[in-house]
Amino acid sequence: MNKKIDLTQSHDVLGEYSKLDFSKIKEKYTDPGTKYCFSVLDEEIVTGYLIKLACFRHLRDLQRQNTADFEYVYDIHEAEKLLKFASICPNVDTGEPTQLMEWQKFIFCMLFGWRNKEGGKRFSRAIVSVSRGQGKTYLMAILMCYSYLIESIGLGNQDYLVSSINFKQTGKLFGYIRTMIKQVASSGPFKKLAEETGLSPQSEQIIERKTNNILRAISFESGQFDSFHFTTAIVDEVGEVKTRDKTSKIISGQVKVPNRQFIQISTSYPDPSVPFHEDQKMVQQAMEQDWNRDADSYLGLIWAQDSLEETFKEETWPKSNPLLYLPGQKETLMQGLTDKRDSDMLTGNISDFQNKNLNLWLQESTSSYLKLADIEHAIISDFNINDRKVYIGYDYSMFSDNTAIAFVYPYEKNSKIYWHVEQHSFIPWQKAGSIEAKEKQDGINYRELAKKGFCTITSHPQGLINDDQVYHWLMEFVEDHGLSPIFFGYDAWGATNVIKQLELNSGWPLEAIRQRTSELKDPTKFLQKLFVEQTVTRLDDKIMEKALLNAQLTEDKIGIQVDKSKATLKIDVVDAIIDAMYQAMYHFEDFGMANDKSRQVELMTEQQVLDWFNNEDSGLGGDDYYDQEFL
Repeated sequence: MNKKIDLTQSHDVLGEYSKLDFSKIKEKYTDPGTKYCFSVLDEEIVTGYLIKLACFRHLRDLQRQNTADFEYVYDIHEAEKLLKFASICPNVDTGEPTQLMEWQKFIFCMLFGWRNKEGGKRFSRAIVSVSRGQGKTYLMAILMCYSYLIESIGLGNQDYLVSSINFKQTGKLFGYIRTMIKQVASSGPFKKLAEETGLSPQSEQIIERKTNNILRAISFESGQFDSFHFTTAIVDEVGEVKTRDKTSKIISGQVKVPNRQFIQISTSYPDPSVPFHEDQKMVQQAMEQDWNRDADSYLGLIWAQDSLEETFKEETWPKSNPLLYLPGQKETLMQGLTDKRDSDMLTGNISDFQNKNLNLWLQESTSSYLKLADIEHAIISDFNINDRKVYIGYDYSMFSDNTAIAFVYPYEKNSKIYWHVEQHSFIPWQKAGSIEAKEKQDGINYRELAKKGFCTITSHPQGLINDDQVYHWLMEFVEDHGLSPIFFGYDAWGATNVIKQLELNSGWPLEAIRQRTSELKDPTKFLQKLFVEQTVTRLDDKIMEKALLNAQLTEDKIGIQVDKSKATLKIDVVDAIIDAMYQAMYHFEDFGMANDKSRQVELMTEQQVLDWFNNEDSGLGGDDYYDQEFL
């Protein structure tokens, strides 16, 4: 167990699985959850990368039980109790129990089998994501009925929650659970339990009158989660939730609750900048970093395709549609999926099929500037910017917009050229009314990102952009990192006091760039090309990511540019990067600004100029000196 396995780069789950000996685990654990994992990793069934990761994590965790740095145990009996309950739980459509498939048993085993040292559930937070029509609601109804009826025995004043994006969606899930509870409580031992607890299903809640255990249906529309401490909370269609403020209320209320669990269920949605997608990426990284214990209480079970190319590879569709393994149903289900794909193709709406039926996050709009996969692929963990040449772009705030400064660092690695891009934004809140309201409006936690250095909340008392603050931050940043600005491009319309101060004090090459297609088409296309060809790198910066995801193109007879009329989409960072790329794109060309020998002295720092004069006696002078690497 001392081997450090990191799959963040290789993604070779099966390769690492084949190198390890799991024979003892296979012999000892014969529960449905563990058997499913072996079926997945032995490739007996078709699954995607993320489910392979989850199965590998489970087997590795079984190996690391009873070790110093791992405090969890797998209790088969806790999982078996839920599975036994599921075997008698009626499907509300038929009135008869539905036999669970192996992947569904796997979900229950992971959620209930893993326990912490106090005996409570290990996974206090969980994601369950699968394509539309795969029975998520039925599964979660079983889980909630078990949690409310059985886990609450001997307890009082417990809160339980089912929720969704709006009243209609919440009512659908709650109605399913209420009907199921009524049916379960109408006979056998559960009838006596219902009488003893005073079970009373109502229109928007289910209450046990004698214990005051209450299952509530509260929509995200109402958002009334304050003062509740939910033992089990299930949120459906959470992929449509734009901000974290309401989920944060649920989670914060659970902090002191023993045996708590917050389960998010959803398919993918068109907007990949939502918190649900961010959580998926976080839990994916946690699973890939097998050695890291930081997210041991967060579960991710995500049935999804691995790429858009699989849209036309029907044999791979069980990755996102595991019901295709349902005996006697495969032909009907496959025909339905194929018809949906073909009809969406005819209407030019194939993205809906990929989104909902293949469970893939993507940019839905055909006018999107970049694809999600290209944006995510550019992320690197770190980049040393010190003492580098840099191209700077500046996009000034208009009304509620942020002010963005972009930095482009051309560099070479392994004989290949790259462009690294970073940004720093200044956040106004005057129009929103407060920084809290601004965060909710934009769906970005600016205060948290400010701690990471990606932005600065304006110091202006009325929440406007403070030009002096922007100027002083920029000058200090360049000086602190020893940067050599080759070019500073800015929106001519947004000329401000910052530009005037730079003209007077910086000595940098400043250029106003008219925001019209004739000026912007080349750097716009060049930046797009860098992402597609994977020759651009960036940090995991949520402000930049949201801007790149939101950017849409507009086209005229001359060419393309990012659509500036979409001001509410927060694309200021993209505009700033394109302004910097106006000259950065030529960095490695002989005619580029960085290679203009007549400007070499202009590009030197004061110390480099002094070094030049001090070294003249030793033969370093004239054109020979231009060949030295100053910057």
